[in-house]
Amino acid sequence: MAKVIISCAVTGGIHTPSMSPYLPITPEEIAKSSIEAAEAGAAIIHLHARDPNDGRPSPDPALFMQFLPRIKQNTDAVINITTGGGLGMTLEERLAAGIQASPEMCSLNMGSMNFNISQAGNRITKWKYDWEKPYLDATDNFIFRNTFKDIENIVERLGKGHGTRFEFECYDIGHLYNLAYCLDRGIVEPPLFVQSIFGITGGIGADPRNLLFARETADKLFGDQYVWSVLAAGRHQMAFTTMAGIHGGNVRVGLEDSLYIGKGELAVSNAQQVAKIKRILEDLSLEIATPAEAREILKLKGGDRVGF
Repeated sequence: MAKVIISCAVTGGIHTPSMSPYLPITPEEIAKSSIEAAEAGAAIIHLHARDPNDGRPSPDPALFMQFLPRIKQNTDAVINITTGGGLGMTLEERLAAGIQASPEMCSLNMGSMNFNISQAGNRITKWKYDWEKPYLDATDNFIFRNTFKDIENIVERLGKGHGTRFEFECYDIGHLYNLAYCLDRGIVEPPLFVQSIFGITGGIGADPRNLLFARETADKLFGDQYVWSVLAAGRHQMAFTTMAGIHGGNVRVGLEDSLYIGKGELAVSNAQQVAKIKRILEDLSLEIATPAEAREILKLKGGDRVGF
C-alpha cells in the first residue's frame, strides 16, 4: 500500500470562537498551530484566515501573508489555501489569497450545495462576539455556490495561471461525477487529489456504507488517475479517517473539521489530532508520507515556486 498523506485543516470557516478556546484565530496562532501540526506528522496544511479582532473568516490576502511565510520558514509542509473561504464570500474574495500567494495547492469545491451549519452552536449559551450566532443561523437558507463556470474559472486562474494543483472537495456522490465531467473535458488534469467529505448537513451522510460507495464510484470514474482522501465532520472524524486508511486512502483531520479529540473532550491543538490519527495508522502497519513524498505522489510544483 502507498504511504498515507495526512492533511491538517487548522481553522476553517465553520467553527466560531465561542465553540472552543483552542481554535486558532490570529495569524500568530494559525502559524504556530500549523507548525505544530506539521511536526506531528501532517504533510499538507490546509489554511483559512480569520479576522484577528473577532475571529470571523476573512478573505484578506494580507492576513494570509502574515502566517504563510512563517509556516514555510519553519516546515517543509505543503501549503494548501482555501478557495471555499467563508460562507457568503464572493468568488473574487475566495480567489484573492491564492492568486497572491501562488501556492502548491488550493482546495476546490466540486459543486453547489446547501451548506447548513445552523445547529453547530446549539450548546453555546454565551457568545463571545455578536457575529457568530447570526452567521450560523443564516445557513439554513444558504446555498454554497460552485457552478461549472466557477470551477473552470478557478482552474484557469490558479491551476493554469500559477501551476497550483487542487484538493477536489466532494461533499456528495454527484460531486465525483462533476469532477469526472471536468476531467473528460480536459479542464482538470490527473493525478486528481479527491477529498471525500462526510457529515456536513446538505452533503452525504457519515454512514460507513457511503464511504465505501464513494471509493467504489471514484475507482469507476477515475481508475488510476486519482489519489483518494477522506475527512468527516465532528464526532465521525477519527472513525472515518481510520476507515479511509484501511481502504487504501489518505486522511484529513484538524479543527476545521472537528473540535474534539474524543467523546466530549475538546482537542487542545491541531497537532493532537494529527498525532492521534498518525498513531492509529501506524498501529495498522501503515506508513506516513513525508511532505516530499506527498509532493511526488500529487505531482506538485514544489515549495520553491510559491509566492511567499
